[in-house]
Amino acid sequence: MTDEQAARRTGDTPSFDLTSRPWLPVQLLNGRELELSLREIFDRAEEIRRLAGDMATQDFALMRLLLAILHDALNGPQDVDEWEQLWEEDAPFAVVPDYLDAHRERFDLLDEAAPFFQTAGLRTPKDEISSLNRIVADVPNGEPFFTMRARGAERISFAEAARWVVHTQTYDTSGIKTGVVGDSQAKAGKAYPQGVAWAGSVGGVLAEGMTLRETLLLNLIATSSGLAAASSEDRPAWRRKPAAPGAAPDVAQRPHGLRDLYTWQSRRLLLHADADGVHGVVLTYGDPLAPHNMHTHEPMSAWRRSEAQEKKLARPLVYMPQEHDPSRAAWRGLEALITPQSHGAVSRGDPSPKLRPGIVAWLAQLVNERVLPKGMMVRVRTYGAVYGTQQSVIDEIIEDGLAMAVVVLSESDRRLGQVAVDAAADAEEAVTVLGHLAADLAQARGSTPDAAKATVRDRGFGVLDGPYRSWLAAIREGDTPHELRTTWQHTVRREITVIATELISTAGEAAWHGRVIDHAKGQLWLNAASADLRFRVRLNERLPLAAGPASDPETDASADATQDASGPNAPKVPA
Repeated sequence: MTDEQAARRTGDTPSFDLTSRPWLPVQLLNGRELELSLREIFDRAEEIRRLAGDMATQDFALMRLLLAILHDALNGPQDVDEWEQLWEEDAPFAVVPDYLDAHRERFDLLDEAAPFFQTAGLRTPKDEISSLNRIVADVPNGEPFFTMRARGAERISFAEAARWVVHTQTYDTSGIKTGVVGDSQAKAGKAYPQGVAWAGSVGGVLAEGMTLRETLLLNLIATSSGLAAASSEDRPAWRRKPAAPGAAPDVAQRPHGLRDLYTWQSRRLLLHADADGVHGVVLTYGDPLAPHNMHTHEPMSAWRRSEAQEKKLARPLVYMPQEHDPSRAAWRGLEALITPQSHGAVSRGDPSPKLRPGIVAWLAQLVNERVLPKGMMVRVRTYGAVYGTQQSVIDEIIEDGLAMAVVVLSESDRRLGQVAVDAAADAEEAVTVLGHLAADLAQARGSTPDAAKATVRDRGFGVLDGPYRSWLAAIREGDTPHELRTTWQHTVRREITVIATELISTAGEAAWHGRVIDHAKGQLWLNAASADLRFRVRLNERLPLAAGPASDPETDASADATQDASGPNAPKVPA
């Protein structure tokens, strides 16, 4: 049966049942990719490697949907003991098929009364229907040549439309949207900005196991964990009254828990379809959700204290989501991902400046309770969208991941987690020193230092990316933090010195001759030799565990070339 044929039931009433029709793209353990229904994806979770949607943020959105189904079907788990039983069971998702059958009518993408994640009868005053470009996020606005859809999204299958509906409720852009009949907030046919859809305002974080079964369970936070607010009113969108135009009347009291949050209806939308697929959409704002102090509800993001927001909102304490920086690999922001609240802040009675994601704290809890073996490997994945032009377009999609043993996340012994954070800081320091060298060489030959510094910093982080990930993934229980960091500093010194040696050898005759520059302590004669010496002094200071004659034979051998810069008339070497 084709996708289009499946969209018709008896009496020619349109239908596309997400519980039984394939629409969820997955990659199996053998590398094969295919689409599965909701029923199939839970049934075959053990043989699935991961979701493989149209883009990374779609995977994150779909995973939250699957977790909401699982939380609701299980009505839990309530505590760690109940979670452990699921982890050890051969069929932990056995209750899901009956659950999907019980709510099947709310999982019909084309249902006339309550279409899935949509608002039945949604219409504009003039009955306009927008292009699917409004919801298909891989069609960059104004950049038709940088997508496989050069003509835009004119028509898509029901399966793909279902994925973009979920993504729209999770990551839709802001900006002025079309006003719809029944929305009291619409004025003159326009709906004014309410911000991006919920997940677009956070830095998404997910724990990934070896199979989809493991991934679902690892992210299934127990109610009693204290890591996400919960109440008896918590239920997903399909167990709530179908959404009407405008914000829900009880939106100020919600979300009631993870099921509510993971299926938050940030938008009101309605697909327009025929027997051949989906060809248009009506899209406007739905339930607003401000990010201030939502750390007690949202476990899939790190959080940072915002003094600016505290002043603006006149509140004593405000935490905001820690969004991902597209220019920084995930390991460079490891502190925000894995480190518990600051010991210093706690001892002083001050609020912690940063809070790690609840999902990471949940894994740490499972380690401390000895439910997960400390040597078990997980991948902490990060997801995010970067919005541009007043948040009306998606400029960039962020996806990264770090593999590590769960022992690194332990709260009972934080030394391994701390050394992982310290090692990332070592890399940052060393690359900064490398950047100073590039700037010094540029100044010595009379060129602008900023561009040279930026270019070599990118190169330095690129060179250290693979070694850091391998070093982190190799950490195991029983490893000595001092030895781990010493090993890492030697690696950093070796890799950074190779780049430095190349920079110096290709600096050019003008740089070797040098020139006088202004310095904080007066004028300084700067040439390639003195720049090299400044670099080595700085690097020894930043990487003390790798400093010394025995640390790097190549460095010692090449250091002879700088001896002429160390005599009585040698230039000063500021720190």
